[in-house]
Amino acid sequence: MKTDLKKVLSISGQPGLFLYLSQANAGVVVESLVTKKRACFGISARITSLADISIFTETDEVRLQYVFEKMHEVLGEENAPAGKSKPEVLKEFFAKVLPDYDKDRFYASHMKKVVEWYSCLKDNASLDFVQEEEEKAE
Repeated sequence: MKTDLKKVLSISGQPGLFLYLSQANAGVVVESLVTKKRACFGISARITSLADISIFTETDEVRLQYVFEKMHEVLGEENAPAGKSKPEVLKEFFAKVLPDYDKDRFYASHMKKVVEWYSCLKDNASLDFVQEEEEKAE
């Protein structure tokens, strides 16, 4: 089954990624991709869809989905570097994946999140993503 990044959420202060299930009176109902436990988060929670995240390059911004696809091309079935890797390891990895990433605005802390999200999706969902053209057809 393909992963729709519009429905995969990052919630500030919460580890891992969540799958959007439905709207609730005071927020949203989500399910952890890792534990499969459901929870409700209120409107004050800082919730971000992975589809809304972009990474700065020297010329433009690139959608996170594109970065995940490039990571998969580079890694194949290998695992991404651990989020706790040294910043030099993460920077070297992203130099292979996205050679023109903006070194002034794409920090090691961002790289850490991206590799952790990639690993979470690889282990608990799919790296085969719903494309925009497919969404419009549905």
